[in-house]
Amino acid sequence: METTIRKTTKKKSALGSFMRHFKQNKWLYLLTVPGILYFAIFKYAPMYGLIIAFKDYVPFAGINGSQWVGLQNFRDFFSNPDFFRILWNTLMLAFLNIFFSFPAPIVLALLLNELRSKVFQRTVQTFVYVPHFLSWTIVVSLWYILFNVDHGAVANFVASLTGKEIDFLSDPAWFRPMIVLQSIWKEIGWGTIIYLAALSGVDQEQYEAAIMDGAGRFRRVWHITLPAIRSTIIIMLIMKVGSILTTGFDQIYLMTNQLNRTVADVFDTYVYMMGITNGAYSYSTAVGLFKSVVGIILVFGTNKLAKRFGESGLY
Repeated sequence: METTIRKTTKKKSALGSFMRHFKQNKWLYLLTVPGILYFAIFKYAPMYGLIIAFKDYVPFAGINGSQWVGLQNFRDFFSNPDFFRILWNTLMLAFLNIFFSFPAPIVLALLLNELRSKVFQRTVQTFVYVPHFLSWTIVVSLWYILFNVDHGAVANFVASLTGKEIDFLSDPAWFRPMIVLQSIWKEIGWGTIIYLAALSGVDQEQYEAAIMDGAGRFRRVWHITLPAIRSTIIIMLIMKVGSILTTGFDQIYLMTNQLNRTVADVFDTYVYMMGITNGAYSYSTAVGLFKSVVGIILVFGTNKLAKRFGESGLY
């Protein structure tokens, strides 16, 4: 009886504390309304449609009128010969992006942080930020202009050096390097914003003390700068791992052709092909749900692993 009374009292005190805080900061809470509505309407409400992954969805019958088939769509997907090929292609691109694209903004941020001329630093930052605001259609179009085997400037330059033509855009062996290079070029500048913000909080007295002790530039970076932004790197890595099966539809779809399709098909393009092109709505929803569940598991697993090694983690 006493335990129940204590719990009730705690709930009332917590509610009263929240109401007081709400009255004191009502305008700040009001600013959260557009964000809450956005997520409620465009993120949470559409999740009701995930139920068709467990049904044989027929558009004319609707979601409720379609036949329930349980896990049949998932069985069909896992037994499909394309499953392992698509999984391999997706994982290969994901690991290449983590290995090359993820450290690139960190390295650039460290280099920019070492520049003494602030004017030159801001100029470089401006130039490397610009590609982020270009759509993937424009980026891929630029790539076609530069690497086209017929009249591409880069392709012709490589041909003049090696004495043979290399079809960068159609050769399956060059598909993954092209994707990684595009990702680095487009996002490296934007990714440095977070790390430069973290670097701005490093205590400058530590650098001065290190200089007095005779530490060189590399030593200062290794023992002061990197430890200072380690928690930020861990958080960004957890978020990156969570989207390991999300390689980006626009970029992959625009770079795919009949000659490189064997290595270009990934989960995102496969969902589009099966759902929009072939009309297999339930099957494609099951594929998308599988990808999302794996992402959630990876986020929780990576976060737990980070905490085990003494980091703060994402939550």
